[in-house]
Amino acid sequence: MSTYDTLRHFADSWGLLFLFLVFLTVLVWVFRPGSKRVYRDQADIPFKHEDRPAADDRGHENRHGRGDK
Repeated sequence: MSTYDTLRHFADSWGLLFLFLVFLTVLVWVFRPGSKRVYRDQADIPFKHEDRPAADDRGHENRHGRGDK
């Protein structure tokens, strides 16, 4: 049996099992208890400064509404 055939057989059996376990691990991680608040906070990042422009490093707002000079 050649190296190619050996690696292909390994990928067909154990590789599939490994990728399925990775998939299940990601699902459990995403839907774990308490993660909804974290994802909600991340989803609201674009709307963080919706009421007023973002401030620069010194805490002052510039006339363009950005933190640069």
